[in-house]
Amino acid sequence: PALARITPGLQVVSEEAASAGRIPVVAERFWLVDPLDGTREFVNRNGEFTVNIALVERDTPVLGVVLAPASGRLFAGAAGAGAFVEDESGRRQAITCRRIPATGLTVVSSRSHGDLAHVTAGSSLKFCLVAGGQADLYPRFGRTMEWDTAAGHAILRAAGGCVTDLNGAELRYGKPDFANPHFVAMGRQE
Repeated sequence: PALARITPGLQVVSEEAASAGRIPVVAERFWLVDPLDGTREFVNRNGEFTVNIALVERDTPVLGVVLAPASGRLFAGAAGAGAFVEDESGRRQAITCRRIPATGLTVVSSRSHGDLAHVTAGSSLKFCLVAGGQADLYPRFGRTMEWDTAAGHAILRAAGGCVTDLNGAELRYGKPDFANPHFVAMGRQE
């Protein structure tokens, strides 16, 4: 309701509404919201669940906010404005993707999906690890929905990274079923 109040005329698409069968046809500009991303992480009380909010314009996430309540961290990024992380005290620090180190890639994976990995983290936090230069690559070959990825994708783009499908095309948003193809989130490619 708050997003609808401050941005009248923009649709707000949430996981809960879609789960209840209310799947809208979206306009060129809309919000994607997941009020509890990482349900398994929440149930397991490992602190890696998040609240995700993204603004999508013309199939691309241009603004993203990922709040990790258990750690008190808020990640945000916007096209043309960069990305940052803010801690509980309100201290804000700019984040950017790193160049791939000579020692090799750091890959982020899913603890709850049994992937092999160097670094594990919950759901949208994986995008934030790549955006903040703590990892270089997040491949995802399991099912995800747009509300799971849009906020993290926007933050990663603002930090200098990208998210592509397995054919190398940028991940797009506003699909009729809101389902994502398999994808790879990457830091700097230089």
